[in-house]
Amino acid sequence: MIDLDAYFRRIAYTGSREPTVAVLHALTAAHSRAIPFENLDVLLQRPIQLTPEALFRKLVEARRGGYCFEQNGLFMEVLAQLGFDVQPLSARVRLGLTDRGVVAPRTHMFLRVHIAGESWLTDVGVGSASLTGALRWQEGDEQPTPHEARRFVRANERWYHQIRYGDRWADVYEFTGEEMPFIDRVIANWYVSAYPGSHFRNRLVVARALPEGRRVAIANDELILREADGTARSGKLVGNEALLTVLDRHFGIRLAAGTRIRWNVPAGCS
Repeated sequence: MIDLDAYFRRIAYTGSREPTVAVLHALTAAHSRAIPFENLDVLLQRPIQLTPEALFRKLVEARRGGYCFEQNGLFMEVLAQLGFDVQPLSARVRLGLTDRGVVAPRTHMFLRVHIAGESWLTDVGVGSASLTGALRWQEGDEQPTPHEARRFVRANERWYHQIRYGDRWADVYEFTGEEMPFIDRVIANWYVSAYPGSHFRNRLVVARALPEGRRVAIANDELILREADGTARSGKLVGNEALLTVLDRHFGIRLAAGTRIRWNVPAGCS
């Protein structure tokens, strides 16, 4: 059982605990703003455990973050304990991919929630595209959130979750609606955290939603602040100590002094 009081203190939530659409929206926003998306333990070669107890210790008690299996794994347990009808679904992340002919690995988990005969989708674990409001599972219509607008489209017998950047739409991930049981999450978690070619083994990614539609992120040695209108400014993080300071100041992640975080630098880059 998750200590709900401790979880709500972690995300600074003091509202209703009834299993309603309004509460689902509010919890999605509060979680994404409070608990950062990050893959630090992968780069530090620490194992990623997915049991509810391990997720609670790391994300709540240790005030760390995590990626989709951790974030949505914890969020699923919280929603279920509150009385929501919730299931984990699998997906293939397509952020950065424009050719739908490229097959991405099925290594993402998000959540479907049934409320009053309708299906809602929520996802607090997809980096700088993490939701701050749940989405009604329906085709076509643009849906506002406290951050970017979203929509779902159908093509190739699949669903595509899309995000609007300015005047263009981009795929976040594709999915079929297939449930992702725990054993499938364990296998996919091993791939993203241990396989040498995994994105998370070779790149530092940290992200958090901010109030008023803003976001903050780290991509390797770059700090990025994005405004609600989509404009962004960035700066280089020079040295490991600068990175540790930014992790603490912008994401509330406090690592031991002297912790060294390394990622692979592409060939040809200094």
